[in-house]
Amino acid sequence: MNKSIILGVTGSIAAYKAADLTSRLTKNGRSVYVVMTAHAGEFVSPLTFQTLSRNAVTTGIFDEKESWHPGHIALADRADLLLVAPATANVIAKLANGIADDALTSIALATLAPVLIAPAMNGKMWKHPATAENVARLKARGVDFIGPEEGMLACGYEGIGRLWDVAGIVAEAERILNSDREGGAPA
Repeated sequence: MNKSIILGVTGSIAAYKAADLTSRLTKNGRSVYVVMTAHAGEFVSPLTFQTLSRNAVTTGIFDEKESWHPGHIALADRADLLLVAPATANVIAKLANGIADDALTSIALATLAPVLIAPAMNGKMWKHPATAENVARLKARGVDFIGPEEGMLACGYEGIGRLWDVAGIVAEAERILNSDREGGAPA
């Protein structure tokens, strides 16, 4: 069965790696629907994701105007997995606190699909107590995390905060999709 992945791309320098992620998931036979935050658009063009996924890209909560059914709800209902990669500290905080002020965070609140988050940020941001509390809150709700990993960060520091390897993210997404996990805890 062709399963659908909603791929949330947020405003991290690692957003360019989400293009490879989109390509690999599509080659695996998954229907990938990319939802970009406004900040993600500063790093990568929606056209890149549209071409790789062969689906329209959602960049705003009011993008879908094809029917009476709100687009973000249609995507939330379609999802077999919500994958946020890369996930910034900002989006993790919004998800942990139920803030739905854009398409991605609204979809996260409306979906019953499993959620997988692949963080990418400065190491100090990752280690900050607020981020740690937000991650713990999401994990307690059943949200899965992969990464971050250690290495050279875009800010020039060496440490934790790098987006997990794309092949590893794909493998984890496939594991979740193939686990017969029905629904999940909303973010």
